[in-house]
Amino acid sequence: MKRNRVWIYPLILIAFVLVMNTGCKKNSTQQKDSNTTSISSDPLPSWNDTEHKKSIINFVEKVTKKDSPDFVPVAERIATFDNDGTLWPEKPMYFQMVFTFDRIKAMAPNHPEWKTKQPFKAVLEDDIKTVLESGAESIDNLVMTVSADYTTEEFSKIVKDWIDTAKYHGTGKLYTDMVFQPMLELLTYLRNNGFKTYIVSGGTSDFMRPWAEKVYGIPPEQTIGTSFKMKFEMRDGKPVIVQLPEIFLLDDKANKPIGIYQYIGRRPIASFGNSDGDLQMMQWTMGGSGLRFALFVHHTDAEREYAYDRESPLWLFDKALDEANAKGWTVVDMKKDWKIIYSYEKK
Repeated sequence: MKRNRVWIYPLILIAFVLVMNTGCKKNSTQQKDSNTTSISSDPLPSWNDTEHKKSIINFVEKVTKKDSPDFVPVAERIATFDNDGTLWPEKPMYFQMVFTFDRIKAMAPNHPEWKTKQPFKAVLEDDIKTVLESGAESIDNLVMTVSADYTTEEFSKIVKDWIDTAKYHGTGKLYTDMVFQPMLELLTYLRNNGFKTYIVSGGTSDFMRPWAEKVYGIPPEQTIGTSFKMKFEMRDGKPVIVQLPEIFLLDDKANKPIGIYQYIGRRPIASFGNSDGDLQMMQWTMGGSGLRFALFVHHTDAEREYAYDRESPLWLFDKALDEANAKGWTVVDMKKDWKIIYSYEKK
């Protein structure tokens, strides 16, 4: 997920309007310590047999075979994944932004002042233009409003209730059914070969942690995202942690490698992303010693998903694409490399 602020550029609302007006274009595993590759004859069945698939398998085999000069001990097999646009879609709107708008509407009965206060009034009236014009700070405030003053347990339940019922525009599928099946296979393949897989996202960790383990097999302690400051207090005689409307970590761009170091304490040997917001994470990963791997998901499939890169006002894949091509990093062509896109297609 790529932003300059805690949440999102105001321009995302423009993109949302354009896409929603034209319509949608598309109708756990446990971690294992292993020094061998997956026993499956094809660990990535939803991938076409292209050079990119081969590059993934070749890397994993080299770093996991004990007799390989590129062997990496299990403890050092760290792989980091961006979330939005890498593990599930980021168009027509970041899923957490949909959640934020839904929460504002759900909370509105207890906040009659929102009927006249912007940008809340605009959200309640689906007035996208006015929300856009309210500015980045106002949009940030919307995101913080729906999480501030809740205990971690309270907010986790709110997220779980939403993610269990909310449907993706156009397909009618749950958001958790809209994850990319080829990337789920990649996560499993890496874990079957002794890797620890981490989410490193601009989305908030408190939004992802309630469901990421069930969907991706990635536990809360391996989910790093934008986070707010918190405080400890006693409520009704019980100790709780309460979220505050103030940024602790903006986990995007140059802050991604900082967050990785602060929370993991090791440099990844493999990283996966989809746009310029992931570039610094890739640079830091590839800057270490030994064999390393960087992979970008290039959104090229306008029929099954979306096609965008250099001209996208928000989900920009420009500088990162140039550097990936120049340095020989893997750039997955979604249209050519993936047999299917979404996890529900396997059900």
